[in-house]
Amino acid sequence: MRSFFLRLILASLLPVSLAGVSAAQGRAAVDEAVSLDSCRAMAMANNKQMRIQAERIKAAGYQKKEAFAAYLPSIDFAGGYTYNQKNISIFDSDQHLPVQVFDGKGYQFDLVTGPDGLPVKGPDGQYIPKNVAYLPKDAMTYDIHNVFFGAVTLTQPVYMGGKIVAMNKITKYAEELARSMHENGAEDIIYAVDAAYWQVVSLKAKHELATSYVALLDTLHNNVQAMINEGVATKSDLLTVDVKLNSANVDLVKVENGLTLSRMALAQLCGLPVDTQLRLVDEDAERPGQEPIATTYNMVDVYRNRPDLHALELGLKITEQKSKVALSSMLPNLALVGAYTFSNPNMYNGFKTKFNGAFSVGAMLTIPIWHWGGNYNKYRSAKVDETIMKLQIEDAKEKIDLQVSQASFKAGEAMKTYSMTQSNLAKANENLRQAQLGFKEGVQTTDNVMEAQTAWLKANSENIDAEIDVNLCRVYLSKVLGTMDYEQYYDTEK
Repeated sequence: MRSFFLRLILASLLPVSLAGVSAAQGRAAVDEAVSLDSCRAMAMANNKQMRIQAERIKAAGYQKKEAFAAYLPSIDFAGGYTYNQKNISIFDSDQHLPVQVFDGKGYQFDLVTGPDGLPVKGPDGQYIPKNVAYLPKDAMTYDIHNVFFGAVTLTQPVYMGGKIVAMNKITKYAEELARSMHENGAEDIIYAVDAAYWQVVSLKAKHELATSYVALLDTLHNNVQAMINEGVATKSDLLTVDVKLNSANVDLVKVENGLTLSRMALAQLCGLPVDTQLRLVDEDAERPGQEPIATTYNMVDVYRNRPDLHALELGLKITEQKSKVALSSMLPNLALVGAYTFSNPNMYNGFKTKFNGAFSVGAMLTIPIWHWGGNYNKYRSAKVDETIMKLQIEDAKEKIDLQVSQASFKAGEAMKTYSMTQSNLAKANENLRQAQLGFKEGVQTTDNVMEAQTAWLKANSENIDAEIDVNLCRVYLSKVLGTMDYEQYYDTEK
C-alpha cells in the first residue's frame, strides 16, 4: 500500500530532495487567491530572460536606425598639432641672382667684359653678370616650429555596391527576429507557469485526498478497536490497519512537503520570493468538467503562426542579404567628398603664421580588380550559409509536423483518459460505500474495506492526474499550433 500510494501521489513531484523542508517553514503569505492569468502576467513582467529579450529588441531598433544613417552624408572633423625642431629654409646661404636688361631687341644678361670687350668668366667657368639681385637666406626661411592643421569633411555615398541597402534590410529583419525570439520565449514561460500552477493544484487535491485517506483509515481503526472490545476481531486486524495508517501519515507529510516545494517553484517563476505562499484560485474551487480539446488544424496556418519558424525564415532573409554584402566587395564604390582644410601657418597668400583655409570638392571611385579570389570565396561562403538556412527551415517544418501530430494525439488520449477516470471514480465511490456498509453489517472483512479504500484512492488520484493532464495538453497544443494568447501579458514597446 505504501509504495502504491507514493506512486500515485508523488509521481508528479520534481526530483528535488525533501530533506529539511517543513510545512511550517516561515514564508510570506498572499492575502488573495491568485488566478492562472495573474501568475502568467507576473511571470512575464518579472522574468529576467524576457526583460533581456525586450532589451535586445531595443538594441535591434537602434541598429536599424544606425544602418539608415549610412544613406545620409557624414560630416567629420580632424585636427592636429605638430612641433618641428627646425625651420624650413629654401637656400643654404645668401643668393645673388643675375638680372637681365632690355637692349631694344629683348632681355639679355648684362655681363662683365674685359679690355678686349669679351665677357669674362669666373673661377667656376661661368660668365660673371654685371647686375645681380641679392636674396638673403633669412628671407626664404619659414618658421614651422608650431604647426596647427585641421579639416572638415563631408562624404556622401552614391553607390556602394548595394551594401547599404542590404545592411538596412539586415537590421530590419534582425529587429523582427528579436521580436520573434521574444514571442517564442513568452510561449515557453506561459507553458512553464501553467505546468507549475496545475502541479500545485494537483498536489493540493492529492493532499486533500491523502487527508481523506488518513481519515478513512482512522475511522477503520476505531471500528476495528470497537470490534476487538466486543470480541469479534483480533489484534492482528488492528495492527494491520495501524501499519496502513502510519504509512498514510508519513505519506501525507511528504505530500505536504512536495506541495511546499511546488509553491516555491511557482513563486520563482512568477518572480516572487521563493518563500511566498501563493494561494491559487483553482486549488479550492470546484472545477467544472473538462471541455473537449479541438484537435483540428491547418499546417499552413501553423507554419505562419509559429514564432520559432518565423525566426528561421528571418534568418534566411538575413543570410540572403549577407550574400549581397559579400557581393558588394566585388563591385565599384562611388562617393562624393567635400572638405574645408585649414592650417597655421599657411601658404595661401604668402607664408603667414595665422589660420587660413579653402574648400575642395571631388569624387572618390574604388574599383576592385584582383584579390586572388578572396572576395569571391567570401561570397560563395555566404551562399553556402543561405543553403544551410533553407535546409534548417525544411527540417524544422518536418519536426513541427511531428510535434503537432503528437500533441494532437496526446490531447485526444488525455480526453479519453479523463472520461474513463470519471467513470472509474463513480464506481470506486460506490464500491467504497458498499464495502463500508457491509463492514458495519458484518458481511465484509477488514481486508475488503481496505481494498475498497485502495481502489477509491487510485480512482481519485488517476482522476486528478487526468484532469491536470487535459489542462496541460490544452495549453501545449495551443503552443505547438502557434495559437497561444500571450500578447496580453507583455508590451515589447516598453
